[in-house]
Amino acid sequence: MPELARERTDFAEDRTILANERTFGSWLRTGFGGIGIGLGFHALFGKIQPIWLPRAIASAFLVIAIIIFVAAERRASTVIHRLHTHQVETVKIGILRLITFVTVAATLALIAALWLFTL
Repeated sequence: MPELARERTDFAEDRTILANERTFGSWLRTGFGGIGIGLGFHALFGKIQPIWLPRAIASAFLVIAIIIFVAAERRASTVIHRLHTHQVETVKIGILRLITFVTVAATLALIAALWLFTL
């Protein structure tokens, strides 16, 4: 009986790790939604005066997206550190960090472009 209980616990741990990966993906989608809202806001209301106001509001949504990306990586990495896989292969923490770095860098580039290259 203890063997069966251990096996069931191992499967539960694997399911939790897979759920963690899906949650990371959901957080990323939410961050990309923030980027979309920020850019959409600027596209629709970019002519509002003073000129800095639509840029500031759009930038706020982009900064929120960055916060979401970083929070997602932190939470996902914490779960991966705490749990151990048994039958599934999990994403490596280095890959999560690379994804986070690229999305944050791209979002920062969008903020820079918003302020430097828009009329």
